[in-house]
Amino acid sequence: MTGAADLGIFGVSVVAGIVGALAGVGGGILIIPALTILFGVDIHLAIGASIVSVIATSSGAAAAYVRDRLTNLRIGMFLELATTSGAVAGALLAAVVAPSLLYIVLGVVLIVSALLQLTRLGEELAEAEPTSALARRLALADSYPDPRLGGEVSYSPRRIPLGFALMGLAGLVSGLLGIGSGALKVVAMDGAMRLPMKVSSATSNFMIGVTAAASAGIYIGRGDVDVRIAAPVSLGVLAGAFVGARLLGRLSNRHVRRIFVPVLAIIGVETVLRGLGFGL
Repeated sequence: MTGAADLGIFGVSVVAGIVGALAGVGGGILIIPALTILFGVDIHLAIGASIVSVIATSSGAAAAYVRDRLTNLRIGMFLELATTSGAVAGALLAAVVAPSLLYIVLGVVLIVSALLQLTRLGEELAEAEPTSALARRLALADSYPDPRLGGEVSYSPRRIPLGFALMGLAGLVSGLLGIGSGALKVVAMDGAMRLPMKVSSATSNFMIGVTAAASAGIYIGRGDVDVRIAAPVSLGVLAGAFVGARLLGRLSNRHVRRIFVPVLAIIGVETVLRGLGFGL
Protein backbone atom coordinates (compact mmCIF):
# COMPACT_ATOMS: atom_id res chain seq x y z
CA MET A 1 0.00 0.00 0.00
CA THR A 2 1.16 3.57 -0.67
CA GLY A 3 1.99 6.14 1.97
CA ALA A 4 -1.07 8.17 1.02
CA ALA A 5 -3.29 5.11 1.56
CA ASP A 6 -1.69 4.49 4.94
CA LEU A 7 -2.39 8.07 5.97
CA GLY A 8 -5.96 7.78 4.71
CA ILE A 9 -6.52 4.57 6.67
CA PHE A 10 -4.99 6.19 9.74
CA GLY A 11 -7.28 9.23 9.45
CA VAL A 12 -10.43 7.14 9.03
CA SER A 13 -9.33 4.97 11.96
CA VAL A 14 -8.95 8.01 14.23
CA VAL A 15 -12.58 8.96 13.51
CA ALA A 16 -13.66 5.35 14.06
CA GLY A 17 -11.82 5.27 17.38
CA ILE A 18 -13.52 8.44 18.60
CA VAL A 19 -17.00 7.20 17.62
CA GLY A 20 -16.32 3.73 19.01
CA ALA A 21 -15.10 5.08 22.35
CA LEU A 22 -18.08 7.44 22.70
CA ALA A 23 -20.79 5.00 21.60
CA GLY A 24 -19.29 1.86 23.15
CA VAL A 25 -19.58 -0.16 19.93
CA GLY A 26 -16.00 -0.46 18.68
CA GLY A 27 -14.82 1.04 15.41
CA GLY A 28 -15.71 -1.78 13.02
CA ILE A 29 -18.90 -0.10 11.79
CA LEU A 30 -16.69 2.53 10.12
CA ILE A 31 -13.47 0.57 9.60
CA ILE A 32 -14.87 -2.28 7.48
CA PRO A 33 -16.80 -0.14 4.94
CA ALA A 34 -13.92 2.36 4.70
CA LEU A 35 -11.28 -0.30 4.05
CA THR A 36 -13.35 -2.19 1.49
CA ILE A 37 -14.96 0.71 -0.38
CA LEU A 38 -12.39 3.49 -0.13
CA PHE A 39 -9.17 1.48 -0.12
CA GLY A 40 -10.13 -1.74 -1.93
CA VAL A 41 -9.09 -4.04 0.92
CA ASP A 42 -10.33 -7.64 0.82
CA ILE A 43 -13.32 -8.10 3.14
CA HIS A 44 -11.62 -10.84 5.18
CA LEU A 45 -8.58 -8.65 5.83
CA ALA A 46 -10.90 -5.73 6.67
CA ILE A 47 -12.72 -7.84 9.26
CA GLY A 48 -9.39 -9.00 10.70
CA ALA A 49 -8.21 -5.39 11.01
CA SER A 50 -11.58 -4.49 12.56
CA ILE A 51 -11.14 -7.14 15.27
CA VAL A 52 -7.75 -5.67 16.10
CA SER A 53 -9.27 -2.19 16.11
CA VAL A 54 -11.91 -3.24 18.65
CA ILE A 55 -9.16 -4.43 20.99
CA ALA A 56 -7.35 -1.11 20.43
CA THR A 57 -10.53 0.90 21.09
CA SER A 58 -11.21 -1.02 24.28
CA SER A 59 -7.61 -0.84 25.48
CA GLY A 60 -7.29 2.85 24.71
CA ALA A 61 -10.56 3.87 26.32
CA ALA A 62 -10.89 1.31 29.12
CA ALA A 63 -7.98 2.56 31.21
CA ALA A 64 -9.28 6.14 31.10
CA TYR A 65 -12.83 5.05 31.85
CA VAL A 66 -11.72 2.93 34.82
CA ARG A 67 -9.62 5.84 36.09
CA ASP A 68 -12.60 8.20 35.77
CA ARG A 69 -14.85 5.58 37.45
CA LEU A 70 -17.22 5.47 34.48
CA THR A 71 -16.75 1.73 33.94
CA ASN A 72 -18.62 -0.54 36.34
CA LEU A 73 -16.23 -3.50 36.47
CA ARG A 74 -18.53 -5.66 38.59
CA ILE A 75 -21.42 -5.26 36.15
CA GLY A 76 -19.09 -5.82 33.21
CA MET A 77 -17.62 -9.06 34.57
CA PHE A 78 -21.03 -10.29 35.74
CA LEU A 79 -22.56 -9.73 32.30
CA GLU A 80 -19.55 -11.29 30.56
CA LEU A 81 -20.69 -14.60 32.06
CA ALA A 82 -23.80 -14.36 29.87
CA THR A 83 -21.96 -12.99 26.83
CA THR A 84 -19.26 -15.65 26.74
CA SER A 85 -21.78 -18.45 27.34
CA GLY A 86 -23.91 -17.11 24.51
CA ALA A 87 -20.87 -16.84 22.23
CA VAL A 88 -19.98 -20.50 22.81
CA ALA A 89 -23.57 -21.56 22.09
CA GLY A 90 -23.60 -19.38 18.98
CA ALA A 91 -20.39 -20.90 17.68
CA LEU A 92 -21.86 -24.39 18.12
CA LEU A 93 -25.10 -23.41 16.34
CA ALA A 94 -23.41 -21.52 13.51
CA ALA A 95 -23.27 -24.59 11.28
CA VAL A 96 -27.02 -25.24 11.40
CA VAL A 97 -28.63 -21.77 11.46
CA ALA A 98 -29.09 -19.64 8.32
CA PRO A 99 -26.98 -16.49 8.85
CA SER A 100 -28.96 -14.35 6.37
CA LEU A 101 -32.17 -14.61 8.39
CA LEU A 102 -30.30 -13.82 11.61
CA TYR A 103 -28.76 -10.71 10.05
CA ILE A 104 -32.20 -9.46 9.05
CA VAL A 105 -33.74 -10.16 12.47
CA LEU A 106 -30.80 -8.54 14.27
CA GLY A 107 -30.91 -5.50 11.98
CA VAL A 108 -34.63 -5.00 12.60
CA VAL A 109 -34.07 -5.28 16.36
CA LEU A 110 -31.34 -2.64 16.22
CA ILE A 111 -33.44 -0.27 14.08
CA VAL A 112 -36.41 -0.64 16.44
CA SER A 113 -34.06 -0.04 19.39
CA ALA A 114 -32.82 3.14 17.70
CA LEU A 115 -36.41 4.33 17.24
CA LEU A 116 -37.18 3.63 20.90
CA GLN A 117 -34.05 5.54 21.90
CA LEU A 118 -35.41 8.57 20.04
CA THR A 119 -38.13 8.86 22.68
CA ARG A 120 -35.42 9.26 25.34
CA LEU A 121 -33.08 11.69 23.59
CA GLY A 122 -33.77 14.36 26.20
CA GLU A 123 -33.29 12.06 29.19
CA GLU A 124 -30.19 12.74 31.29
CA LEU A 125 -30.76 10.15 34.02
CA ALA A 126 -33.45 7.57 34.73
CA GLU A 127 -35.74 8.30 37.65
CA ALA A 128 -34.22 7.05 40.88
CA GLU A 129 -35.57 3.79 42.31
CA PRO A 130 -34.63 1.80 45.42
CA THR A 131 -31.76 -0.65 44.92
CA SER A 132 -33.13 -4.14 44.28
CA ALA A 133 -32.26 -7.09 46.52
CA LEU A 134 -30.35 -8.76 43.68
CA ALA A 135 -28.30 -5.64 42.97
CA ARG A 136 -27.43 -5.39 46.67
CA ARG A 137 -26.50 -9.07 46.85
CA LEU A 138 -24.20 -8.75 43.84
CA ALA A 139 -22.93 -5.29 44.91
CA LEU A 140 -23.71 -3.83 41.47
CA ALA A 141 -24.84 -0.37 42.59
CA ASP A 142 -22.19 2.32 42.20
CA SER A 143 -21.63 5.99 41.43
CA TYR A 144 -19.50 8.11 39.12
CA PRO A 145 -18.33 11.74 39.14
CA ASP A 146 -20.12 13.85 36.54
CA PRO A 147 -18.63 17.31 35.92
CA ARG A 148 -21.63 18.23 33.76
CA LEU A 149 -24.00 17.65 36.67
CA GLY A 150 -21.57 19.06 39.22
CA GLY A 151 -21.30 16.11 41.57
CA GLU A 152 -21.41 12.39 42.25
CA VAL A 153 -24.17 10.44 40.47
CA SER A 154 -25.39 7.27 42.15
CA TYR A 155 -27.08 4.52 40.14
CA SER A 156 -28.29 0.96 40.51
CA PRO A 157 -29.10 -1.52 37.72
CA ARG A 158 -32.73 -2.54 37.26
CA ARG A 159 -34.24 -5.64 35.66
CA ILE A 160 -30.97 -7.52 36.09
CA PRO A 161 -32.34 -10.87 34.81
CA LEU A 162 -33.55 -9.16 31.60
CA GLY A 163 -30.19 -7.46 31.11
CA PHE A 164 -28.39 -10.77 31.70
CA ALA A 165 -30.64 -12.50 29.15
CA LEU A 166 -30.02 -9.76 26.58
CA MET A 167 -26.27 -10.11 27.14
CA GLY A 168 -26.60 -13.82 26.47
CA LEU A 169 -28.40 -12.93 23.23
CA ALA A 170 -25.62 -10.50 22.33
CA GLY A 171 -23.06 -13.26 22.81
CA LEU A 172 -25.17 -15.71 20.82
CA VAL A 173 -25.40 -13.27 17.92
CA SER A 174 -21.66 -12.62 18.10
CA GLY A 175 -20.89 -16.34 17.99
CA LEU A 176 -23.38 -17.07 15.20
CA LEU A 177 -22.47 -14.21 12.89
CA GLY A 178 -18.90 -13.46 13.84
CA ILE A 179 -19.65 -9.79 14.46
CA GLY A 180 -19.16 -7.52 17.43
CA SER A 181 -22.15 -7.04 19.71
CA GLY A 182 -21.28 -3.72 21.33
CA ALA A 183 -24.53 -2.11 20.15
CA LEU A 184 -26.61 -4.82 21.82
CA LYS A 185 -24.54 -4.49 25.00
CA VAL A 186 -25.26 -0.76 25.22
CA VAL A 187 -28.95 -1.35 24.48
CA ALA A 188 -29.11 -3.96 27.25
CA MET A 189 -27.42 -1.77 29.86
CA ASP A 190 -29.02 1.55 28.94
CA GLY A 191 -32.44 0.33 27.82
CA ALA A 192 -33.10 -2.72 29.99
CA MET A 193 -30.97 -2.11 33.09
CA ARG A 194 -31.40 1.71 32.94
CA LEU A 195 -27.78 2.51 33.67
CA PRO A 196 -26.62 6.04 32.84
CA MET A 197 -25.68 6.28 29.16
CA LYS A 198 -22.06 7.16 29.91
CA VAL A 199 -21.71 4.17 32.23
CA SER A 200 -23.31 1.90 29.61
CA SER A 201 -20.90 3.11 26.91
CA ALA A 202 -17.81 2.87 29.13
CA THR A 203 -18.71 -0.61 30.43
CA SER A 204 -19.47 -1.80 26.89
CA ASN A 205 -16.03 -0.59 25.79
CA PHE A 206 -14.48 -2.71 28.50
CA MET A 207 -16.55 -5.77 27.56
CA ILE A 208 -16.03 -5.68 23.79
CA GLY A 209 -12.29 -5.83 24.27
CA VAL A 210 -12.64 -9.08 26.21
CA THR A 211 -14.88 -10.54 23.50
CA ALA A 212 -12.62 -9.41 20.64
CA ALA A 213 -9.47 -10.68 22.32
CA ALA A 214 -11.05 -14.11 22.63
CA SER A 215 -11.67 -14.31 18.88
CA ALA A 216 -8.57 -12.47 17.59
CA GLY A 217 -6.44 -15.62 17.70
CA ILE A 218 -8.77 -17.33 15.23
CA TYR A 219 -8.43 -14.49 12.71
CA ILE A 220 -4.66 -14.40 13.13
CA GLY A 221 -4.43 -18.18 12.70
CA ARG A 222 -6.42 -17.97 9.45
CA GLY A 223 -4.11 -15.29 8.10
CA ASP A 224 -6.85 -12.63 8.07
CA VAL A 225 -4.75 -10.06 9.93
CA ASP A 226 -2.36 -8.21 7.59
CA VAL A 227 0.12 -6.17 9.61
CA ARG A 228 0.42 -3.57 6.83
CA ILE A 229 -3.31 -2.86 7.19
CA ALA A 230 -3.82 -3.60 10.87
CA ALA A 231 -0.92 -1.36 12.00
CA PRO A 232 -2.29 2.01 10.73
CA VAL A 233 -5.79 0.93 11.75
CA SER A 234 -4.68 0.08 15.29
CA LEU A 235 -2.62 3.24 15.72
CA GLY A 236 -5.42 5.44 14.39
CA VAL A 237 -8.13 3.77 16.44
CA LEU A 238 -5.98 3.91 19.57
CA ALA A 239 -5.38 7.65 19.10
CA GLY A 240 -9.11 8.21 18.46
CA ALA A 241 -10.06 6.12 21.49
CA PHE A 242 -7.93 8.30 23.75
CA VAL A 243 -9.64 11.41 22.36
CA GLY A 244 -13.09 9.82 22.73
CA ALA A 245 -12.34 8.78 26.30
CA ARG A 246 -11.43 12.35 27.21
CA LEU A 247 -14.57 13.67 25.53
CA LEU A 248 -16.98 11.25 27.18
CA GLY A 249 -16.44 12.57 30.68
CA ARG A 250 -17.19 16.11 29.50
CA LEU A 251 -20.36 15.23 27.60
CA SER A 252 -23.79 14.81 29.12
CA ASN A 253 -25.68 11.52 28.95
CA ARG A 254 -28.03 13.22 26.47
CA HIS A 255 -25.16 14.06 24.14
CA VAL A 256 -23.79 10.51 24.30
CA ARG A 257 -27.24 9.12 23.43
CA ARG A 258 -27.47 11.50 20.45
CA ILE A 259 -24.20 10.06 19.19
CA PHE A 260 -25.25 6.47 19.88
CA VAL A 261 -28.68 6.57 18.20
CA PRO A 262 -27.48 7.31 14.63
CA VAL A 263 -24.63 4.80 15.04
CA LEU A 264 -27.19 2.20 16.16
CA ALA A 265 -29.43 2.99 13.17
CA ILE A 266 -26.50 2.72 10.73
CA ILE A 267 -25.48 -0.65 12.19
CA GLY A 268 -29.10 -1.84 11.95
CA VAL A 269 -29.51 -0.82 8.30
CA GLU A 270 -26.13 -2.27 7.30
CA THR A 271 -26.99 -5.54 9.08
CA VAL A 272 -30.32 -5.86 7.27
CA LEU A 273 -28.62 -5.15 3.93
CA ARG A 274 -26.02 -7.79 4.70
CA GLY A 275 -28.79 -10.29 5.39
CA LEU A 276 -30.42 -9.42 2.06
CA GLY A 277 -27.11 -9.91 0.27
CA PHE A 278 -26.33 -6.22 -0.32
CA GLY A 279 -24.17 -5.48 2.71
CA LEU A 280 -20.43 -5.71 3.08
